[in-house]
Amino acid sequence: QVQLVESGGGWVQPGGSLRLSCAASGFTFDNFAIGWFRQAPGKEREGVSCISGRSRSTKDADFVKDRFTISRDNAKNTVYLQMNNLQPEDTAVYFCARHSSAFRPCVLSTRDFGSWGQGTQVTVSS
Repeated sequence: QVQLVESGGGWVQPGGSLRLSCAASGFTFDNFAIGWFRQAPGKEREGVSCISGRSRSTKDADFVKDRFTISRDNAKNTVYLQMNNLQPEDTAVYFCARHSSAFRPCVLSTRDFGSWGQGTQVTVSS
């Protein structure tokens, strides 16, 4: 079955960096777009970044503002989210998710992603 496991979250001071990892299994990894989403307390889940399967084209939310970089290593079935210059408003649980259909372009809509990881907490505070 499809499994997605996030890691790399933690606590960091404002201006700091973290790299999240999403290890995938149970499907043909190269064929699917993978997205990162986040959910802060009391807020809806929102898209952060997405990377397509083979072409590795990406799509980022406006608030990423060149601070975050998504990448994937298809040999390792892993997607990464490098987050730099983190701010308190980035505090949230971060989830990775697989697009519901193969060979589809990147979107940042939660309803297009059918398989989700358990999430990893990112806390940014001084």
